[in-house]
Amino acid sequence: MKTEIMDKKTVLSTLWIFATLNYLYCDIMGLMDANLLKQYLTGTVNGMNMNEGSLLVAAILMELPIAMILLSRILKNKANRWANIITGTIMTMVQTTTLVVGSPTQYYIFCSIIEIATTVFIVWYALKWRSPALKGDEV
Repeated sequence: MKTEIMDKKTVLSTLWIFATLNYLYCDIMGLMDANLLKQYLTGTVNGMNMNEGSLLVAAILMELPIAMILLSRILKNKANRWANIITGTIMTMVQTTTLVVGSPTQYYIFCSIIEIATTVFIVWYALKWRSPALKGDEV
């Protein structure tokens, strides 16, 4: 029983690593995009001012999946399940919203599809996590 629970934690943590690497690589590709790079240098990207406030929001949003890599491994089962459901839902909604704001590039759409599919799977996987051990909330 305990092995099965650890496997779920490992799977969830690994999925967050996969999602995070996709988020980061898509951002790196944006820096290689000449049109976006010019906007970054002006401080306004697709009409959005890149000030301290907007960068803080971006940092907080990126910290969520990064934190979930660790939290998926160390949280007790019930908290772990809910943290994955809530964070997966937030990241799915945020990434979906970015697709309808502005004019996303083809590479951004491609990465977003992978990111959204991953976070939707995380939510689904956490939702179906209903092992008897959740009642006792063992580690």
